[in-house]
Amino acid sequence: MNRLHSQHLATLPSEVARPTYDRTALKTGIVHLGIGAFMRAHLAAATEAALAAGDLRWGIVGVSLRQPDTRDALEPQDCLYTLAIRDADAQGQPRQRLQVIGAVRSLLVAPENPQAVLDAIAAADTRIVSLTVTEKGYCHDPATGALRLDHPDIAHDLAHPAAPRSAIGMLVVGLQLRHARGHGPLTLMSLDNLPANGRVLRGAVLRFAEAVDPALAQRIAAECRFPCSMVDRIVPRTTDADRAAVSQALGCEDRWPVLGEPFFDWAVEDHFAADRPDWTLGGARFVADAEPFERLKLRMVNGTHSSIAYLGAMAGWQTVDKAIAQAPLREHIEALMRDEIEPTLAELPGLDLPAYRANLLARYANPALAHRTQQIAMDGSQKLPQRLLGTVRDRLAAGLPVPRMALGIAAWMHYLRGVDELGRPYPIDDPQATELTALHQHTLGQGASIDAVQAMLSYAPVFGDLAGNAPLAAALLKALQSLQTRGVQATLVAVNRGELGA
Repeated sequence: MNRLHSQHLATLPSEVARPTYDRTALKTGIVHLGIGAFMRAHLAAATEAALAAGDLRWGIVGVSLRQPDTRDALEPQDCLYTLAIRDADAQGQPRQRLQVIGAVRSLLVAPENPQAVLDAIAAADTRIVSLTVTEKGYCHDPATGALRLDHPDIAHDLAHPAAPRSAIGMLVVGLQLRHARGHGPLTLMSLDNLPANGRVLRGAVLRFAEAVDPALAQRIAAECRFPCSMVDRIVPRTTDADRAAVSQALGCEDRWPVLGEPFFDWAVEDHFAADRPDWTLGGARFVADAEPFERLKLRMVNGTHSSIAYLGAMAGWQTVDKAIAQAPLREHIEALMRDEIEPTLAELPGLDLPAYRANLLARYANPALAHRTQQIAMDGSQKLPQRLLGTVRDRLAAGLPVPRMALGIAAWMHYLRGVDELGRPYPIDDPQATELTALHQHTLGQGASIDAVQAMLSYAPVFGDLAGNAPLAAALLKALQSLQTRGVQATLVAVNRGELGA
């Protein structure tokens, strides 16, 4: 079987979409840090639509900040890969639609050649540097959003500016080089699941720049733009079975296709330092203020996704569709959205919240994605402040109860024990894993008590000013006692009956 490559595009089945523009004429307008599956299923797909319309200024240089695996898989394919959009037909049978994406021009691996990344940021044609580096990639305190100058990667980059290894260090040193070469300002665009992600990125970049040269920080603040954005598409991890299925459908081998659902929503603030692609051709929308869209997605989608992940992983429900098929969990998640999350959301013109809720439940039930709960459960210490705790703070400030929100937080705390209800161990994949597992062992590992719960709430990197909050502690104690003694299924029945609080 041939390898996917530009030379073989004409041999693909007729139903497979593919680039029809001249890829050799592409210029590099975008440098993207963190070229994982999530970016390749949304930013690259939307950019592909702009390229297909004839604007060839927006080829992408993808940068891996840690591992060479993406480069090694895609470079022999002329940087082509397949986007497989998967759902189910009316009979519930999985189906897929395939598109070969050509927007990525080249791939760099930062640890191998950091200067090449800096040169790409400083290049005259580059107009946008975008990021999907996950919450932990910002090297910040998740509870406050402030850059941690004592973070090992940040400390390294300040000491070794010629070879930065963090995204923040790459950006600042690249901007410094760009200015030295006399090129114009850039737009720096976060696509990660953070509230006010553009402002978080701006704060981190300026704080690092101040530590390097206050004049550099002032120049960046004056010239560069940091639009906030919200991206919503479920993108599960690609498996070997996915690779085999996509390759068979193509008739040639694709070493790293990406998967996605048909649903796609991208709201990005139209604040750019220079030009930008017409991403509306790929389903995006430019808005004046992304915050209401961010809040909607972080709380409704990401917040419920995390609740499903921890409850599902503990119960042994390995994928989201299997978890949401459990009637008590579906009832809980729907009530969580309707009763606790939706009242905290700002009104969005044209948004039908009951319809949005129903559509989200249908997305979770998509059997074709097989999105693993353990994948979503990763990096909980970074995700909870963004996905769950904002809703909790708003409700507590209004004097409202949080039994269902507390259950999601309690499920994360319970998950830290490292073994599910079937007795199967799993690793705690989290940048704070060592501290958190030790804290759990010395507190909740001895049984749920109010002192143990308060000790968990005192973990400042996650909970910040929620430490000592009596209503939250009481709700968490009820949920944890139920999870520890009765398990997930019975606890879900109990919360649905109102037995964990109203």
